[in-house]
Amino acid sequence: MRQDEEGREGGAPPGAFTLEVTAPLAGEAVPVRLGVQTWGRLGAARDNAVLVCHYYTGTSQAAGVGADGVSGWWDSLIGSGRAVDTDRFFVVAMNTLSNVQALDPRVVTTGPDTGHPQGGAWGARFPAWTFADLHALQLALLRHLGAERWHAVIGPSFGGMQALQWAARSPDLAPRVAAVGTSPCAGPVLRGAFGPLLRDVAASGGLTGALRLISLFGLGADALERTFREADFEAYLRTRAGTASLAHILDIARVVETHDLSDVAPRPDLFARWRNAGLRLLTVNIRGDLFFPFHEMRAFAGASRAAGVPHTHLEFDSAHGHLGCVADTAPFAPLLRGLLEDTLPLVPLPPEPLGAGDVPHA
Repeated sequence: MRQDEEGREGGAPPGAFTLEVTAPLAGEAVPVRLGVQTWGRLGAARDNAVLVCHYYTGTSQAAGVGADGVSGWWDSLIGSGRAVDTDRFFVVAMNTLSNVQALDPRVVTTGPDTGHPQGGAWGARFPAWTFADLHALQLALLRHLGAERWHAVIGPSFGGMQALQWAARSPDLAPRVAAVGTSPCAGPVLRGAFGPLLRDVAASGGLTGALRLISLFGLGADALERTFREADFEAYLRTRAGTASLAHILDIARVVETHDLSDVAPRPDLFARWRNAGLRLLTVNIRGDLFFPFHEMRAFAGASRAAGVPHTHLEFDSAHGHLGCVADTAPFAPLLRGLLEDTLPLVPLPPEPLGAGDVPHA
């Protein structure tokens, strides 16, 4: 890790630094650089660190205000007196490998569109990394901080997948986990619809086509129409394309499709480990989410609760579709605060909707 005398890279905001490690990705040693941002202070006991994992197209700018004047994507949750209280907790967010915003000079990441040690970009030579590799890098970050475990690991969407991977792989190092707008596995929507569509659209429509599809799935028809009723959708896509990497979009999509907690451990074993580790779990889903149907997590929550795991599950409606996991934090903020402060209630699961289990025809 390289930092200046103030504990951050020159020109970076306070609390920012770059984690630099040589990591085995898919069995190949790769020099990795990932940008990290922090808020609050690490306590003397080093037991108050909260890892916040970002969503698919997000970055480590989870809170505060970036150099572009835009607030962090979970700024409504992270800060003094907020649900993730930076007066109490040391909040840490790190860019993933293949971060989508790789063309933004402020975003430090390693992936296909970043430099290869021998010159040029990695391109197709970049190893096919996995959630296990990302978990190992986040563990290296924890060790760099000098902490034995995270107080909690939390995140929305792809970040929620990462949080659940921590629960599955190292529940003793992440005794509190919150996963918002995600599922215990990549189901038929991601593997059978979004992933194949994304690859087809990227082949014909390039970066703009990929961002168009991600926007449709992220917002849904109603939210997209409302958002761009008086705005220029094409101009929005051009702006996003200015910092996004198509190679990284496709690489993270590949990783997302591999998400399945059952590949880490069978459910009975997983739940037994969670009971033994004293894991407390909060999951939140958005009804009408085009990426993550709520029933995937509801069924999982019912099974984990039946196995004796303290698992609180919430579902809510959002005018922002899937993006309600970052845009509508008020419904789950009190529960997130309760998880971090060990006051989380074990509320009943939401009732099943009428007609659940039926397979309608278009």
